[in-house]
Amino acid sequence: MNWFIELFNGGGIGHSIMLLAITITLGIQLGKLKIANISLGITWILFVGISISHFGFELEKELLHFVKEFGLILFVYSVGLQVGPGFFASLKKGGLRLNSLAAMIVLLGCVVTYIIHIVTGINIQTMVGVLSGAVTNTPGLGAAQGAIKDITGAEDPNVALGYAVAYPLGVIGIIFTPMIIKWILKIKPEKDASLSKENKETNQVLSIVIKKNNIFGKSIGEIVELFGQPMVVTRIKKSNDEVNSVTDKTIVNEGDIIRVVIEQANSNAIIMLLGETTNVTEAEWESGEEKLLSRRIVVTKPSLNGKKIGALKIRSLYGVNITRITRAGIELIATQDLQLLIGDRVSVVGKEGDIKKVADLLGNSMKRLDHPNLIPIFLGITLGIILGSIPIAFPGLPSPVKLGLAGGPLIVAILIGRFGPYYKLITFTTTSANMMIREIGISMFLAAIGLGAGEKFVSTIMDGGYIWAIYGLMITVIPLFLVGVFARLRYKMDYYTILGLLSGSMTDPPALAFANSVATNEAPSVAYATVYPLTMFLRILTAQILVIICM
Repeated sequence: MNWFIELFNGGGIGHSIMLLAITITLGIQLGKLKIANISLGITWILFVGISISHFGFELEKELLHFVKEFGLILFVYSVGLQVGPGFFASLKKGGLRLNSLAAMIVLLGCVVTYIIHIVTGINIQTMVGVLSGAVTNTPGLGAAQGAIKDITGAEDPNVALGYAVAYPLGVIGIIFTPMIIKWILKIKPEKDASLSKENKETNQVLSIVIKKNNIFGKSIGEIVELFGQPMVVTRIKKSNDEVNSVTDKTIVNEGDIIRVVIEQANSNAIIMLLGETTNVTEAEWESGEEKLLSRRIVVTKPSLNGKKIGALKIRSLYGVNITRITRAGIELIATQDLQLLIGDRVSVVGKEGDIKKVADLLGNSMKRLDHPNLIPIFLGITLGIILGSIPIAFPGLPSPVKLGLAGGPLIVAILIGRFGPYYKLITFTTTSANMMIREIGISMFLAAIGLGAGEKFVSTIMDGGYIWAIYGLMITVIPLFLVGVFARLRYKMDYYTILGLLSGSMTDPPALAFANSVATNEAPSVAYATVYPLTMFLRILTAQILVIICM
């Protein structure tokens, strides 16, 4: 039995991997526990690691450092790949307002942290750790640790300790602050549904009767060019009730009814241009002699990655209209200059036989999507590390800022996810594969943080470190409360969107899960996804700036 005892008490690779595995396994299992429908989720791995290392079990420092940094890189890179395709779109129109409010929350959190640092005299290393825990942002913790090591040449254990102490109340504060806002402002969420329309950019399908004189005799292509905004006309119903598919050359006349897919924000404008809306059922649209059908096809042919829809001439060659593209959970209008990406789900309208030809053209083979594309991952990580190591000088800062092992890979992943198709890079990964990489990465990171911080955790709490939790709660609640109230009073934002905004500004999945459990629509998820990418970037950047300014 000596070998078994030595396996636990000794050293070596086997000992280290086993400690990591035990820490992650117990942490994930404990993460399933819920109290009042609130769970710390995967963050339990951190506290299990702290407990194990408190009793003298530890990893070698070099291995601990590698596991922590590599886990963080895997996590942020997988996040960047997922949000990349929709990142820049999230900064437009309604998303600009949400992202501005989220940026306000990030900035206010830094201000509160700095004030506490000045008033209490607690060193900035500890306070940045408290900030990262209070806003439940693990990559920010990693960025702060990297900045501190660059300046001092050594890691500061108080950063991780501050994070661990502040995190639990941070989760609770994120969940309960919207409840406080609802109570103070006497919000009734069930009566808020109409307000959510102002804050969501969704696509709409309209049936419009042609009644404007200046439109009579024009072709579909001329109408699209005249309108100048993204729109797709899929079918036309003539005055004799005949339903046909359309091409750019299809002529419209008085009384014709066309079916239009358009962004909701532009729906009133297209109605004013063409005529008025009318009710045509789905059965009526599919009742013509042509028997037009609606189907969804998945793009799986590598040769199509990055190609524009117009270049394929699907409408003219096959008589099939592509109406919408669903990509990374975001629905896009299928304009002719929109690029197709591997994994896109394409909504088409046409005859059954023609749709089959288009399906063959696009691939529509789910088996092809199961094949992993590893080159963009490891190439991107390489470029991300290079980018993260470049010192960037900002006016007024005493030393340059580095994006680090968190910021560099995140930015490169976003750029590759968005612009990779221009260079024929296939960046698609299935949701399950992306989540697997992400969860493995964050689990490794949290386990390494916990196993490295446990030795001093209890003594730190006993020596007054418990007050960090109170400071962390202030950093959590004050920005969320101020911005949440401002969003409601200034912009009349509906309660469920505020829930998603506040959760996304803290990049906190447990808070989103709670928001979705009480919401009657998808507004929390939409707002969360809109602000998440920019917020993640700002959390990583501001954590480093605080360290550089104050050290």
